Amino acid sequence: MSKAAAKARAQVVRLLIPAGKAAPTPPVGPALGARGVKSMDFCKEFNARTSHIEPGVPIPTLITVQPDRTFTFITKTPPASYFLKQAAGIEKGTGKPGHEITGTISLKHVYEIAKIKATDEHMKTIPLESIARMIVGSARSLGVQVVP
Repeated sequence: MSKAAAKARAQVVRLLIPAGKAAPTPPVGPALGARGVKSMDFCKEFNARTSHIEPGVPIPTLITVQPDRTFTFITKTPPASYFLKQAAGIEKGTGKPGHEITGTISLKHVYEIAKIKATDEHMKTIPLESIARMIVGSARSLGVQVVP
């Protein structure tokens, strides 16, 4: 593939940005600036689109940058680990998963988180039970124990 053909394709940038707090500082500025996009335009639009969410909640964002330097972006629901930490009331996960328990959550919490994650585009075809199993796996790796 020639260099011209490589440049003509849209580029996808994946970032985890706190809701309502996007600023042209790292990671946003350098990631978009390197692709020729005005990061301030993105920040204004992102902050407006996430204004209904509690400020500071991490939002996974997929930014598609077109060859003409225009962009579109999709926001997803916060990561499962964020919800698990909130439900368990912990700051961070364990350093030794499987050996240390940092907190506990109920199965009801797991299904509540699964319902939120099920609204994501890439999760629409997956049954709720399977999403809940993924959440339990994430909980294990954080050192959060799931109790019935």
